Amino acid sequence: MQLQLAAEYPPANEQAHIDSLIRELRAKMERDYAKNRMLRDAHPKMHGCVRGEFSIAPDLPPELSIGVFKQSRTYPVWVRFSNQNGTASADSKPDIRGVAIKLMGVEGKKLTPDGDREMNHDFILISDSRFVTKDVAQFDGLVRGLVGGNLRIAWFFLTHLRVLRNLMSSLRRFGNPLCIRYFSVAPYLLGERAAKYSLTPRNAKDPPVPANPSDDYLREAMVQELRSRDAVFDFAVQFQTDPRKMPIEDPGVTWDESLSPFRNVATLTIPSQVFDTAERREFGDNLSFNPWRVLPEHRPLGGISRARRQVYEALSIFRHERNQAPRVEPAVSDKEWTVIAP
Repeated sequence: MQLQLAAEYPPANEQAHIDSLIRELRAKMERDYAKNRMLRDAHPKMHGCVRGEFSIAPDLPPELSIGVFKQSRTYPVWVRFSNQNGTASADSKPDIRGVAIKLMGVEGKKLTPDGDREMNHDFILISDSRFVTKDVAQFDGLVRGLVGGNLRIAWFFLTHLRVLRNLMSSLRRFGNPLCIRYFSVAPYLLGERAAKYSLTPRNAKDPPVPANPSDDYLREAMVQELRSRDAVFDFAVQFQTDPRKMPIEDPGVTWDESLSPFRNVATLTIPSQVFDTAERREFGDNLSFNPWRVLPEHRPLGGISRARRQVYEALSIFRHERNQAPRVEPAVSDKEWTVIAP
């Protein structure tokens, strides 16, 4: 089959696997949090929810000056750093780390169910350039294997060796969430072209893991770092230039930077601040991030993103209803936004 740039090719049985994912993940959340406050199904352990600014670079060329990157301006943002593992565990355990960025005051209808009233725009990235599975069917099989016991997950990995390789290579230890390079993994539209995102710390090298780390040493590293200095990141986009070597429907493949380099479009600045408070932790736990909370010019692409559209919404509603917490998007005018400095 001749593949086209920025084109999607949904398989016929995809919706059945999406429905299965919602059932399995909801049941797991019910079991894991039967007697406790319900956390996310993924990325439940938060290192910090911090305030920042997302500044669009001036004089971007026309192929980059699209959507939120159309004008040189600065958006206030909330940034949440986390561990991926569905069970909150010690930071010394190898894991995928995540960062979610919420731009506020972004005008224009978004692709979420309440998109005509949304004023925020989300970016979601992780500490690896590949997703663990090829498609929704494999991801459904992985989840069912993980909740089905040792024999079931062993059989799944024996019959899906690339999933095992991707997973094992992505589970790593880090010294500081503010010193990690993050990737969107899934592609998005940028106008009429497909692109992926990366977030790279500027002038920061990940320190070694402490010799005798506490269970929460990544949060402690962020506290120490932001006590004395700002954290600055470059936000970049990478265009798809080859539909086979840079596939849309297989996020388990890294897009080769020698074929298409990342190009900086914005700067994320996290100013020095105090964030490790009970109020901020509750605020960060109640926040919802959705890869479909974006302008149409940035529409997510591929099967994993099509699954996320339904899974993220369903599980967010379930979690907030169970916790009796309102699903309210933050705004620049919120009181919490003014509490920014030591």
